[in-house]
Amino acid sequence: MTEIKETVDAIGLLCPLPVLKARKRLKSLQPGQILELLADDPAAVIDVPHFCNEAGHEFLGHSAGTGHQVYLIRKGS
Repeated sequence: MTEIKETVDAIGLLCPLPVLKARKRLKSLQPGQILELLADDPAAVIDVPHFCNEAGHEFLGHSAGTGHQVYLIRKGS
């Protein structure tokens, strides 16, 4: 099971704000810890995986929540 260390609620925010909030919160995590990002901006489906790839984090995937998407990101080293 994936243990989530932190959750960022970016529901109602338009990109790039969900990614910026995730980046800020990831700075406080240790490598390997997992961040859960909640967002409802359709652009986040593209922006979050792209951010992870560029920043060296592992995008673990996304799933549908109630009216939003749930993204899981493992902090890179």
